Amino acid sequence: MIRIIRFDAQTEQVEESTLQALPALLQDPSDIVWVDFENEPTEVAAPILLNTFGFHHLAVDDALEETHVPKVDDWGKYLYIVLNALTVTPGDGVTLQLHELDIFIGKHYLVTHHDDPMPFIERTWRNLHRDNRPYKFGTDRLLYKLIDDMVAEYMGQMDLLDDEMDMIEDEVLTKAKADTLDRIFSLKRTVLSMRRVYGPQREVLNKLARDEYEVIDPSERVFFRDIYDHLVRIHDLNESMRDLISGALETYLSVINNRMNEIMKTLTIITTLFMPLTFITGFFGMNFFEPSGVLRQWTSDIAFLLTMGAIFAMPVGMFIYMKSRTWL
Repeated sequence: MIRIIRFDAQTEQVEESTLQALPALLQDPSDIVWVDFENEPTEVAAPILLNTFGFHHLAVDDALEETHVPKVDDWGKYLYIVLNALTVTPGDGVTLQLHELDIFIGKHYLVTHHDDPMPFIERTWRNLHRDNRPYKFGTDRLLYKLIDDMVAEYMGQMDLLDDEMDMIEDEVLTKAKADTLDRIFSLKRTVLSMRRVYGPQREVLNKLARDEYEVIDPSERVFFRDIYDHLVRIHDLNESMRDLISGALETYLSVINNRMNEIMKTLTIITTLFMPLTFITGFFGMNFFEPSGVLRQWTSDIAFLLTMGAIFAMPVGMFIYMKSRTWL
């Protein structure tokens, strides 16, 4: 799907346009045009990017054919920017999906290309029809608005991870389930993946805020510096989340070890209590039928009562002894 929105500088109105009218729109430098490619085949998008806009084929190949970490390339008359949007899905285990967003920005046009629907793009697109102020300040302000909406979604995703962390900590401290360890590792993988995105993306915003680019007005850099500060904060939250996950993992292993120690302690006590009984029954064979030999006294009533008394008395004595040694 290809969508085109245009801001008429004379009437200050925002209106939808068509692909056929795009070459004429690009001829007027006073108008601002935003072209959005969503899940558009390469054979359709490539000719438009190469011929209509005149982008370098290497930049077009990067946008349509390859996957990159966040970066910014300066091509003089335009910038090619790669950003990553994130989708966090909570459940039995947190899952993370990365969505690449390719951006070309010139003096009076903005081109976005993405394979998956992105809610923040839809939100920005709708808001421009109600409030066209970002258009009045140029494409660099429009780019700021787009990235700012994307970074705002990061905060909501961090809240989802924080809620998942709280549930895991409650499970670990109360009663750890069989899948608790899987959920901890799933959350850990998600946080590490997000960290690999936040780092390069933060550098992209740092470059937009500090470096000199022809298509970025110096007065607009302060807005990108604001987004950079947000990413620094999100990166710090991510690091704190990593520490919490490591602590939860150590607590989980400690709880499991303590539980195993309690089980081994119980089994040891049972074994210790019945060890003397095993010796007695093994030594005498527990055969109280009258023998034909001379050992008749071993099967008398007195011997039977003494044996039974020892069988009952020894576990009690062992229990009292272990209690006095504070083994129980």
